Amino acid sequence: KDPQSKFWASYQKVSSQYDDEMLERCNGNMDIVLIFAGLFSAVNTAFIIALQPNPVETTNILLVQLIQIATYGPTVIQPAAISSFTGYSSKFWMQALAYVSLSFSLLAALGAVLGKQW
Repeated sequence: KDPQSKFWASYQKVSSQYDDEMLERCNGNMDIVLIFAGLFSAVNTAFIIALQPNPVETTNILLVQLIQIATYGPTVIQPAAISSFTGYSSKFWMQALAYVSLSFSLLAALGAVLGKQW
């Protein structure tokens, strides 16, 4: 064989070995990303659920209003059931950041799944 074909044969052998090792490394890294994204999303979802307002309080306030309307008629002056908007509280920003971090975590998991399927 001529020297050029020996070069390309050895190049193909070395490059395929390097590519296989790189694919194995990337596949392992994507597995780690998927595990982390899944665990982070689960914990983040638990925090999001804990930050939600208690629906029982709103329901009780609205029931009291319905009873007052039924008892005194619709002309009675009703107190505000739900407080008016006074600006964004820190709880709002915590919820917003939790939802954004959950979105990015799910986006990272989607990228890892697409990378593994590619």
